[in-house]
Amino acid sequence: MGKYLEIIRIRFLMMLAYRTNYYTGIVIYTINIGAYFFLWKAIYGSQGSIQGVSVTQMTTYVAIAWMARAFYFNNLDREIAEEIREGKVAIELIRPYNYLLTKVMQGLGEGIFRFFFFSIPGFIIVALIFQLKVSFDITTLGLFLLASIFSFAINTQLNILTGLMAFFLHDNMGFIQAKRVIIDLFSGLTIPITFFPIWAQDVMKYLPFQGISYIPSMIFAKGIKGDSLFNALLFQFGWVILLCIPITVIWYKAKKQLVVQGG
Repeated sequence: MGKYLEIIRIRFLMMLAYRTNYYTGIVIYTINIGAYFFLWKAIYGSQGSIQGVSVTQMTTYVAIAWMARAFYFNNLDREIAEEIREGKVAIELIRPYNYLLTKVMQGLGEGIFRFFFFSIPGFIIVALIFQLKVSFDITTLGLFLLASIFSFAINTQLNILTGLMAFFLHDNMGFIQAKRVIIDLFSGLTIPITFFPIWAQDVMKYLPFQGISYIPSMIFAKGIKGDSLFNALLFQFGWVILLCIPITVIWYKAKKQLVVQGG
């Protein structure tokens, strides 16, 4: 594990070298959160709650959802696709480490950087500007962090699956863009899943997307409690294990038909 821990450290330092991008990113995220904040305030109006979600929970949910995105978001899909197209993946395959695990560690190093230099200061700024009512309960915070780790794992696995499709599609940039729109919509980042039609909620119960944004954010906003909370964490863990299967199968088949387009 020593070499993989080093990979995490190297990616963290690489991100630190370009930290100005993330300071400006805090401003951009604050603007995004502000837009959604006032939008949902207007939607609620004088109503105390909608679909069982109070206005306080909703505003907290919006802030947490966008700041949590800074932790689980990464560009591993693009990196993998570019390395496949340029032929760099051929060199990676002969190096003394697991290529896919290396990518996960790189994503984790980036996520750790974003968490400390983006999510935490960004949330503090947003909480002060929009006067969010947040209660820092140790148990809730711990469960939120656990759910965030699962959300990072699920999002990273989907990114790896999307990136590996470059072995078969050669140019999968459109596929990557479509995947990002789908995740932002169906993960609950744009609209909480409880606001979707019943038939759509029933469909999404069988998809991994809600484990990326909706579950961690609702846990922090205390919108999920009791047995539902345990089932939500179990749902995330189940998808983390399940997604390992298609990744393993596709990776096995992909290595047998590597076509280098450049390099």
